[in-house]
Amino acid sequence: MAVLVLAEHDNAGLAAATLSTVTAAVQLASGPVHILVAGRAASVAAAAAARLGGVEKVLLADNAAYEYGFAEPLTALIVGLAEGYEAILAPANTFGKNVLPRVAALLDVAQISDIVAIVSSDTFIRPIYAGNALATVQSKDRRKVITVRTTAFAPATESGEAVTEPVSAAVPVARSRFVGRDVARSERPDLTTARVVVSGGRGLGSKENFQLMEQLADTLGAAIGASRAAVDAGYAPNDAQVGQTGKIVAPELYIAVGISGAIQHLAGMKESKVIVAINKDEEAPIFQIADYSLVGDLFVELPKLCKLLSSSGAVEG
Repeated sequence: MAVLVLAEHDNAGLAAATLSTVTAAVQLASGPVHILVAGRAASVAAAAAARLGGVEKVLLADNAAYEYGFAEPLTALIVGLAEGYEAILAPANTFGKNVLPRVAALLDVAQISDIVAIVSSDTFIRPIYAGNALATVQSKDRRKVITVRTTAFAPATESGEAVTEPVSAAVPVARSRFVGRDVARSERPDLTTARVVVSGGRGLGSKENFQLMEQLADTLGAAIGASRAAVDAGYAPNDAQVGQTGKIVAPELYIAVGISGAIQHLAGMKESKVIVAINKDEEAPIFQIADYSLVGDLFVELPKLCKLLSSSGAVEG
């Protein structure tokens, strides 16, 4: 089984989600694994893809039409290459979810979404009911189109030396154009790949109080997340949202502060290795999955925790 992975990148390097998608592709493939790097002046990203273990070939599509990752030209490119592959994979994030459903529709196959395990070449496991159950699904389609929950697969390592082959395709007439991009920059670790994540919820009460999370994050070198309730209330930006409709995270340590634990939030963080919850409501659902629970007023307990961590020499990372 030959497998094609659609790489997410910024033309200068690969996104972490692509590394985990490659791991899934290697597990699935009985034949070669190829990576498609479509961009503009993306040779650096292609070189990074060529170093990933298990990858036999990198397909480099270098064209101005692919510079910003628009779904329309990428879809046309993938469909044109699809005949040589039995499976096409991309990460189950905003990027992958924007492109692969279009590919599946044009190939007239049913997309298999958000897989967390591979049983065989045609059978996969994926979460349903906000992660409260796992479904084993089998596809009889000749060609599989799959998005991968990247937190379920370890990142691929740089242990390969694949060849890079240029590819070209007829680019469809653009119906959209790039206007601008607002990039949120932070010195903190990326939320989806951080080893430690601290998340605040509606219990913090205000945007000003949400800043209490920064001291805890600084002490632990952590990324800052938020529940949907906190984001909807304006306490935190949209890109901090963790949950079913936000980002899926699985850090080594997840600290939930003032988060009750709605099912939608749990779906985004329940695979974390160690979960710590601070909430004054002892009946809060978050305590059902927490490894360590602290029932108390977060405005009292959070400063105590920060002071304790600082005095014990907690370090970043």
